[in-house]
Amino acid sequence: MKTRAAILHEAALPRPYAQSRPISIEEIEFDSPGPGEVVVRIASAGLCHSDLSSIDGTIPKRFPVALGHEAAGIVEEIGAGVTAVKPGQHVVFSFVPICGKCAMCLNGKPQLCIAGHAANIAGEVLRGKTRFRLDGQPVYHHLGVSGFTERTVCAEESLVPLPDDVPLSIAAIFGCAALTGLGAVFNTARVEPGKTVAIFGAGGVGLMALLAAICAGATPIVVEPLAAKRALAHELGASLVVDPAVGDPGAQIRDRTGTRGVDYAFEATGRSTVVAQALAATAPGGTAIAIGLPHRDETVAVSPFELVQTERTLKGSFMGSAFPRRDVPKYVALWRSGRLPVERLISGTMQIEDLNTAFDCLADGEVVRSMCLFPVHAAA
Repeated sequence: MKTRAAILHEAALPRPYAQSRPISIEEIEFDSPGPGEVVVRIASAGLCHSDLSSIDGTIPKRFPVALGHEAAGIVEEIGAGVTAVKPGQHVVFSFVPICGKCAMCLNGKPQLCIAGHAANIAGEVLRGKTRFRLDGQPVYHHLGVSGFTERTVCAEESLVPLPDDVPLSIAAIFGCAALTGLGAVFNTARVEPGKTVAIFGAGGVGLMALLAAICAGATPIVVEPLAAKRALAHELGASLVVDPAVGDPGAQIRDRTGTRGVDYAFEATGRSTVVAQALAATAPGGTAIAIGLPHRDETVAVSPFELVQTERTLKGSFMGSAFPRRDVPKYVALWRSGRLPVERLISGTMQIEDLNTAFDCLADGEVVRSMCLFPVHAAA
């Protein structure tokens, strides 16, 4: 079988991508689903900084790779033994396939699934090997999803069933931005009502963290250099927005709130300097959560003396410490109740042919979440 896919053959081509065109739309072959595998017809796929990090070389990949990891679609075909989904069902992808059997899964940390991460690093599906080919050679999978394709093959462990009332044109956002941003607040930090929360970065993940803080009954503050994103954060319910270009964000927060800092600070930019700012913005006893993925060689200077003297905590949150099949239904319920207006985070839509230009817009900070739509979404 054949499908069109967005293929990345090499990383770190110069900007603008509209000219260097790192992504090429090519027809590739894919196999029928094997045992435990599923063919999904993609309806929507969001453009995330994790995709951009593959394009600019921040996160190393095996090439060629079929990009995209935040996606939703319709099950077309299932392999032997598949029980989690059935043909015709709407699904959203988890970008970590969760085996349910390894030490991490059994210890309540499925987002750190050993088998799932090994498959993702190798560019393979959960049960091993690749299912895509171009001119007879392997094409690697992106985080078990490869969502910028008309059809993809994945492990059933990469899929979460969706209720039919969730429009497929927006459903993809539940697979990454929601899991990561909401989960950092609900699962990693477990923010309590009445606490103060600062979110550094008002992209898709950061604004999801903002919405989660509001749902948790906390007082949210957003730190963001771009005026348009600060305005959107304010409209979504931020009690205070801070421009880091004006001066030290932590000092601004303390001056404007009359406090010693916030209880929780979430870094959602993927920049090590912002991790340090987030930690510095917390009050004594506070916790800073790093969500973004900077280059693996970047470091943060932390004073152990300050950590001990003030009992501050710095920790990471991967995929929002999520168990997707548990958490996505909860987030859909919040959306259905009107408390999670994910539609407000979608800046615009495009076709697969427009991805290079769309990633320029993402890199420039012009958008929150852009959605690549495929024809199936209109019929479902």
